[in-house]
Amino acid sequence: MAFGSMDSGNNRQTPTAEINVVPLVDVMLVLLVIFIITAPLLTHSVKIDLPKAASSPNITQPDHIEFALRDDASLYWNGEPVTMDQLAPRFAASVKENPDIELHIRADKHVHYEYVARAMSIAAKAGLVKIGFVTDPSQQ
Repeated sequence: MAFGSMDSGNNRQTPTAEINVVPLVDVMLVLLVIFIITAPLLTHSVKIDLPKAASSPNITQPDHIEFALRDDASLYWNGEPVTMDQLAPRFAASVKENPDIELHIRADKHVHYEYVARAMSIAAKAGLVKIGFVTDPSQQ
């Protein structure tokens, strides 16, 4: 919009250079709506077959503890059933006997992580530093 003076002596109209932005705003709003509608259509998931992890079996030392946890919260020390209260003295005695002893944890896949973490915490407090998980790749 051009603003002129209210002076009546100057009746001559001068051309003004201004941009009409209304059509530009209309075009931008239409493009915005188009992008809002088409953006969710462009995001699609791609199914990928990831490779299975494979490793060579570790050669275990003869002095190790096989500790198993089952999904019913039962615990086994080298195949012998134990309770959670018996773990701390057993771990301490094993570390006292052999400081380099390894703990091999074999947990069922439906065991709550709470039980595994509690057993690992008790073992670490007793002084076990070599703690590992045993997996069976043939059951996958």
